[in-house]
Amino acid sequence: MEKKAYLVGSGIASMASAAYMIRDGNMPGKNIHIFDAVGLKGGSLDGAGTPDKGYVLRGGRMLNFSYVCTYDLLSFIPSLTDPEKTVLDEIELFNEKFRTASKARVIANGEITDVTSMGFSHKDRLDLIEIMLHGEDHLGEKRISDCFHPSFFETNFWYMWCSMFAFEPWHSAVEFKRYLHRFVHEFPRINTLSGVDRTPYNQYDSIVLPLVKWLGEQGVVFEMCTQVTDLEFSPAKFVKRIHHSKGTVTVNESDIVFVTIGSMTAASTLGSMTAAPVLNTQKPVDWALWEKIALDRPEFGNPSVFDSRIEESKWESFTVTFRDPRFFQLMEEFSGNEAGSGGLVTFKDSNWLMSIVLAHQPHFINQPANIQVCWGYGLFPDKVGNYVQKKMSECTGEEIMRELLGHLKFDESILNTCICIPCMMPYITSQFLTRSKGDRPQVIPEGYPNIAFIGQFCEIPDDVVFTVEYSVRAAQTAVYALLNIDKKPVPMYKGDHDPKVLFNAVKTSLK
Repeated sequence: MEKKAYLVGSGIASMASAAYMIRDGNMPGKNIHIFDAVGLKGGSLDGAGTPDKGYVLRGGRMLNFSYVCTYDLLSFIPSLTDPEKTVLDEIELFNEKFRTASKARVIANGEITDVTSMGFSHKDRLDLIEIMLHGEDHLGEKRISDCFHPSFFETNFWYMWCSMFAFEPWHSAVEFKRYLHRFVHEFPRINTLSGVDRTPYNQYDSIVLPLVKWLGEQGVVFEMCTQVTDLEFSPAKFVKRIHHSKGTVTVNESDIVFVTIGSMTAASTLGSMTAAPVLNTQKPVDWALWEKIALDRPEFGNPSVFDSRIEESKWESFTVTFRDPRFFQLMEEFSGNEAGSGGLVTFKDSNWLMSIVLAHQPHFINQPANIQVCWGYGLFPDKVGNYVQKKMSECTGEEIMRELLGHLKFDESILNTCICIPCMMPYITSQFLTRSKGDRPQVIPEGYPNIAFIGQFCEIPDDVVFTVEYSVRAAQTAVYALLNIDKKPVPMYKGDHDPKVLFNAVKTSLK
């Protein structure tokens, strides 16, 4: 009997798992079934829209040379436009041609701020060293704010670091520590973002679509609009049945089941130019399966730690579609960066702590030449704006644009030729919330022979969540273990073990 694989969720973790099953496990694609409750493949790596109604990106994710698992995956997925090239080839060629070198990383009072200095006090430096030296068990459930003086959160470093990675003071000190170790090599260029790699288009068009096409060509079966509601286990802890909205699948002991647990974009809601997005506080289906199977199984983790603290995990993004080039022209004149060369621009004095990024255009494959698209977000959606006297969460797309134009001191006539679509995401930083050991399950839970947990809420020592890399590393870990392949995930890049990297980081911190 041929081995079969069943994967719950069609995000990057599941698609990467399927790709490695085929490449490294020699599994026929027809034996791989991917279930998803919705009709759009790609999970959180989504992107959609039209020039007339506006484009929407819930989020944007940076890439980095240290994403060795991700780059390995993309090294064997063919490009959509040139079968002689891989997706990785496209990304490398694009970044050679369009290098990131921000000249306007932080804005205050409508002016570019000099952020060549991190702005640390002597105590800040000692506190950073201390958190990096302490073990995770020592930090436990501490928040970042428990480890630093309040003045630390007014430094140039914090404004750049928190906006780049979406950290907030109440997030986990353990996750912050992991990021410090994982990206210490980026300290010297955090003010220019020159270490950031970008995809030629948004990540749905540049990564998801090529993956979907290749997996389809291999025969992988996508069963969309099919919500998995429960897993049934045998006394020997094998998954023996998968229950979903369209029926039941019998799972043999030789088969394997991969489950993407949790979702950072679950329950997202969209607004419009005339309506604010409504915060959805109902427990979404994306979390229901994990909640159900973890009941009375502590080895499956504790989902309630992550899905019951919306006030700590939510923030709001917005995508703006411009029918007139004036905004992009003004931004290029103001920042000194052409679109695609500057990266994130953060408004330090914004009550919402708003940031925007003007990507290289076009940002969507079929985007017309006369249309431009930019993306932004605010970390504090429940604070009243500086120019619009409303909470960001209560603002329409037009009001969010008024706030942005106010910070930039641009003419409001731009409102007549743009569409701003806000997006409220209740769980977007849930993976950063304070947690205890065991709240995230192991990729391969002990004692369960044919199930693996993948995605952003399983536990991978040392690596960092809220990255594509984490999902792909989970996929490699799960595939090699459950298919008994004599191979390990691509070794993690550890700049914190490199004396030169550490020297440059210390030198930067002393500026």
